[in-house]
Amino acid sequence: MSKKIAIIGAGGMAAYHAAGFRQAGAEIVALADVSQPAAERAAAKHGISRVFSDVAEMLRTMPELDAVSIIVPNKFHAPLALQALKAGKHVFCEKPPAMNAKEMAGLKAAAEKSKRTLMFNFNNRARPESYAMMDYIAQGAVGTINTCQAKWIRRTGIPGFGGWFTTKALSGGGPLIDLLHMIDLGLHFMGYPEPAHILARTYNDHIDNKAFKGPWGIPDVANGVTDVEAAAHGFVTFNTGQAMSFQVSWAEMNRREEVSVAFQGQKAGGLVRRLFGTDGLDNTAIDSCELYTNENGRQVNRSIVVAPDETMGRVRSAANFIRVLEGTEKPLNTPDQALSLMKIIDGAYRSAATHRPVAL
Repeated sequence: MSKKIAIIGAGGMAAYHAAGFRQAGAEIVALADVSQPAAERAAAKHGISRVFSDVAEMLRTMPELDAVSIIVPNKFHAPLALQALKAGKHVFCEKPPAMNAKEMAGLKAAAEKSKRTLMFNFNNRARPESYAMMDYIAQGAVGTINTCQAKWIRRTGIPGFGGWFTTKALSGGGPLIDLLHMIDLGLHFMGYPEPAHILARTYNDHIDNKAFKGPWGIPDVANGVTDVEAAAHGFVTFNTGQAMSFQVSWAEMNRREEVSVAFQGQKAGGLVRRLFGTDGLDNTAIDSCELYTNENGRQVNRSIVVAPDETMGRVRSAANFIRVLEGTEKPLNTPDQALSLMKIIDGAYRSAATHRPVAL
């Protein structure tokens, strides 16, 4: 019997969640949003029959629901996930997992108590390039990854001014918490080692300059709040002896938008990268997946060819969630990993605020 799913949130990511769930054979039976008109428009667009403006009512009146997906501003991720878990539903939630590590620890405990699956849309793990690279890592071709460089940099990528993205009380922060994907992907390749220390800095240059607005996001809000960083740079050490550096920005003097993880292993190095065109849109991007090694005394660079995916794994990630519930695939991410990631993000903000290294 197909899994019955409800989507919470009428935003643009609903299209990817719906496509992935249906690709895996699930049935989307309801959509909820605090705005009834927005819920009705999204439900009509995605062919969903039932609409709610109250999540509690939906959970109460639809006991047949197996799971929910959550697509709302960051502040509401943890409360809604907790509400659904307590109602006995599996949860697939947009990133970030929560506003901070304390909230994420509460979600992890709730998932364990309810014995329900809790996963997050770390969709870059589901890109064809990432799957291919993980095959090489799993086969032992790379060996232990000693160092890693995670990067998501934008030149003009602020997602609107004065809205929830730029309001720390609603978002938790700026690009560091918004564009956490490459930090997560680097940790994924490295085996998600336990973090030990972090040193980080944040920068506010250009954060209120309309010339640095991105080609996507939400409309500007007059007299709204813009109190988050424009860029964050840092260095993380791990208890295993591994290390990672990261660069994340919405507005920074870069040549072009780059989304990448490079690593240096004991047997081989590697790179997974997406370079965007000047418009910052997916269909102008160039993807790379490369492995660097020595063979027969010579340097060898392998270009790994995979099928293109303009969704950057968003559809495949949602499909993985359904297949995990059905027992046909392993989860691409776990609550333990999400908690470790949030500890790093918390530590980065704390280090930036104090100008000191932070123990994790």
